[in-house]
Amino acid sequence: MRSFQSQLSEFDRRGIRVVAISVDPPSINREHRQKIGVGFPLLSDEKAETIRRYDLLHASGSPDHTDISRPAEFLVDSSGTVRWVNLTHSAVVRAWPQDVLKAFDGIAPPRP
Repeated sequence: MRSFQSQLSEFDRRGIRVVAISVDPPSINREHRQKIGVGFPLLSDEKAETIRRYDLLHASGSPDHTDISRPAEFLVDSSGTVRWVNLTHSAVVRAWPQDVLKAFDGIAPPRP
């Protein structure tokens, strides 16, 4: 998430809103945001409803065997259509912000 924070101005320049989602409760997410210093929302999906909807649930995937979300990045347009997905099976493998920006630039019409 820190790498996305470091490129937040590039996302903003392209009109991309960065949002993260986890199964953790709001209090944990609030602490985590403050600890790592990110300025974008970190939403809580404690019942994993959205995580399940996007088929991202990694059942018993945490070190203490609780359910977590598989790492994924999505570009979703204003109509709610998923335009690009990066989905991995390892919690340590994630897209770099530059990969997401490149994907966006490849699918988005030029901005005036």
